[in-house]
Amino acid sequence: MIKRGIDILGSLLALLVLAPLIMALMVLIRYKMGSPVFFSQDRPGKGGEVFKFIKFRTMTSATDKNGALLSDDQRMTKIGKLMRHTSLDEMLSFWNVLKGDMSLVGPRPLLVEYLALYSPEQSRRHAVKPGITGWAQINGRNSISWVEKFELDVWYVDNKSLKLDTQILLRTIFRVISRKGINHPGSVTMNKFGAE
Repeated sequence: MIKRGIDILGSLLALLVLAPLIMALMVLIRYKMGSPVFFSQDRPGKGGEVFKFIKFRTMTSATDKNGALLSDDQRMTKIGKLMRHTSLDEMLSFWNVLKGDMSLVGPRPLLVEYLALYSPEQSRRHAVKPGITGWAQINGRNSISWVEKFELDVWYVDNKSLKLDTQILLRTIFRVISRKGINHPGSVTMNKFGAE
């Protein structure tokens, strides 16, 4: 109950403070890429329950002559690269937190199609709500393997506390400012072994 209260207050405050930037990005994306401005995708939440994860759109819908989507690198826009590099594309995650789909702190929500690849141990990451940031994000983020991420996620599930959440939030601020551990390859997928 206390964690949920912190989530509500924290996400409300973040959305209020970020409102001018959110509005500016909406206008910029609409001008540069057209509609839609937002990108939504099914993601598994607590207990594997699926919810709509909302982000700012960073890529076009460009296709090849056969109608197939071009690679992520080819569809990524300059403004999209900037938003991803600065994590601005994920500001709307605070809306998911306010709705109750996510928490400020927890394992990052991955794609639904990855669920079938999890081992029973890895599936335990869904015992809590997914978060905007988490233990894996401050201990390597995109510079560590999927297996390591899942191990860190499960460790968080077994050791979660308000004190730990506070430490993660504070260290996340440092990570975002320093850009440490951030990497945005053209396409990141999981194979059957859970590795990148």
